[in-house]
Amino acid sequence: MGQRWGRTAAVVLGVTLGLATAPVGGVAVAAGLTDGVVDGVLDDDSGGTDRTTWTSKDAAAYWTPERMAAAIAHAPGGTRPRHAPVPPTGATTGPPAASRVAPAARHFGGVPSVGVLFTVDKDAKTHHCTASVVQSPRGNLILTAGHCNPGPRSAFVPQYRSGAATQPYGIWAIGETFDYADRGTTGDGADLDFAFATVAPDGRGRTLESVTGGNTLTATPGYTNRVTVIGYPSVRNDPQDRAVRCDTRTTRLTGTRQLRMDCGGFYGGTSGSPWLTHFDERTRTGQVVGLIGGLNGGGPTGPHSDRTSYSPYFDAAVFDLYARAIQES
Repeated sequence: MGQRWGRTAAVVLGVTLGLATAPVGGVAVAAGLTDGVVDGVLDDDSGGTDRTTWTSKDAAAYWTPERMAAAIAHAPGGTRPRHAPVPPTGATTGPPAASRVAPAARHFGGVPSVGVLFTVDKDAKTHHCTASVVQSPRGNLILTAGHCNPGPRSAFVPQYRSGAATQPYGIWAIGETFDYADRGTTGDGADLDFAFATVAPDGRGRTLESVTGGNTLTATPGYTNRVTVIGYPSVRNDPQDRAVRCDTRTTRLTGTRQLRMDCGGFYGGTSGSPWLTHFDERTRTGQVVGLIGGLNGGGPTGPHSDRTSYSPYFDAAVFDLYARAIQES
């Protein structure tokens, strides 16, 4: 699949493994959201905007339905990375030549605990990755792939509805991002391709989790699991611009310590999509045991790459990062 995101540039906002380094916070655009706007995108070099805070009120004010629609309409095509890094010895990066027919994801209305990331910068004007709410003491954490790099002035839109006059669960400002500096999409770094980010309260002072509910961060129980995978392909890959869902079984990605699942429809934009076990149709939450990410950014390259997705194995590393996120946020 290559890296399943739609950005041509990113700001790395990680915390270094083993170092007592403070996480990088969001950049402010609280005053005068129209100041420093270039082609509808906030200009980093403008001098007229207070950049000490970035609130959910700011995010909602900036990402109007008109801006969302314009961003999606003008999103550049063909910019999704499709490099083909050398896989680990013995790794299988795609289906065999006589490929089994993968099941297909179905479009549906989405769930409150899963949504999209919108980023305000000159290169990423639309939603580019998927993220999910995870339960935390402060109720303010989301989980996504490490290579998604939420970055400053980003917003999380749970249960995103394309073209909606108002989003059903609001628009939430992303603050601090926590990932590993040595994470990547090749070699050992691919096993660390996950990140947490904090989300600011909404204009009524409510936490994200209190509004949407959250999934339980859970150690991967093994390589074979029944999972529900929910994500948002970017509009240039899937013109319906809606959530997709697949209920399927995972296996081991040969030659790695990662999981794979086979289900069509997980195009660019689905990086970060949670892999949920014990999904409860009533609460619309489950136990998150993986996400689309890892080797190559979450899947093979080449034709039909949307049919196969990868996930890092959730072990002590993801819980150490989670602990840092809840302690330092």
